Amino acid sequence: MTKKAATKKKIEKYKEGVKNGDADAQSNLGTMLSNGQGVRRNDKEAVRLYRLSAKQGNSGAQKNLGRMLENGQGVRRNDKEAVRLYRLSAKQGNSGAQYSLGRMFKRGKGVRRNDKEAARLYRLSAKQGYSRAQTNLGMMFDTGKGVRRNYKEAVRLYRLSAKQGNQIAQSNLGTMFENGQGVRRNDKEAVRLYRLSAKQGDSGAQNNLGRMFDMGKGVRRNYKEAVRLYRLSAKQDDQFAQNNLGTIFEFGKGVRCNYKEAARLYRLSAKQGNQFAQNNLGRIFEFGKGVRCNYKEAARLYRLSAKQGYSKARTNLKNIIKTMKAVKKNKQKSKKLFRVASKTLRKSRTKK
Repeated sequence: MTKKAATKKKIEKYKEGVKNGDADAQSNLGTMLSNGQGVRRNDKEAVRLYRLSAKQGNSGAQKNLGRMLENGQGVRRNDKEAVRLYRLSAKQGNSGAQYSLGRMFKRGKGVRRNDKEAARLYRLSAKQGYSRAQTNLGMMFDTGKGVRRNYKEAVRLYRLSAKQGNQIAQSNLGTMFENGQGVRRNDKEAVRLYRLSAKQGDSGAQNNLGRMFDMGKGVRRNYKEAVRLYRLSAKQDDQFAQNNLGTIFEFGKGVRCNYKEAARLYRLSAKQGNQFAQNNLGRIFEFGKGVRCNYKEAARLYRLSAKQGYSKARTNLKNIIKTMKAVKKNKQKSKKLFRVASKTLRKSRTKK
């Protein structure tokens, strides 16, 4: 039997079950309609079937209906109702619902934000092997939010999730190896993990792997490969990749020097609040590289970066303020000399 024929047979079976009020059949057919699997996608009909199944206590349907309400698929978005349904499903031990409810608490969606409760729910889900929960709980141990910071525990959880192919966990674990947090520093292992994640399209991993090639960390330096990876990440609006690619174009590493392109990339990153890009764009305006020299704009950008604690920007801001004062003083001196010269010239003409 072909895969297509098997799917068709499955759909017919579920339809028959739906007629008989079978909760599992309602939930399963709803999922197939939601995913457009073997049938034309129909979110509204999926919602209707999930409701029927959820009323009978089906945990999968409760979770899926919650997701539809959270995302506004086939129904008006309603975070509070999504939370209610996730709770019902989570109480039955559904790992996906435990994760989703934890995420709602973490983000404060439909419920007051509570990192501790989010961590508790992620734990329940992670114990059942749910990779997303393992990743998110790892991040909480990594940052010390909702739990006491523990790099070793973060590494353990990232490993569990990374083994299941979770791209975010692979990238985060790579960062732990690169920085030597909770594990002995190992740039080669960091590169290996970044590669796995980057292949799945993770923008952070693409940027990090590009940076490793850029700096020659854990791999032979290769500016062309760095550029390729930065481009992939920058296309996904990764602010760090945009800034790093801007630096590549400003200094002509692996590409022809192009100040205008550097300025364009720095702008994209700076708009997202990247302190390094704000400083770099400030430098571009200060020295008129690819743009008209503009001390005021440079100072404004240095200030934005300095407010975020970037020490280089503080130094640059101090220096440009001195430069602006000196320029102003010289202008005043020039005006004074011009007035004196004009006055002298008028007097000499009068005498004649």
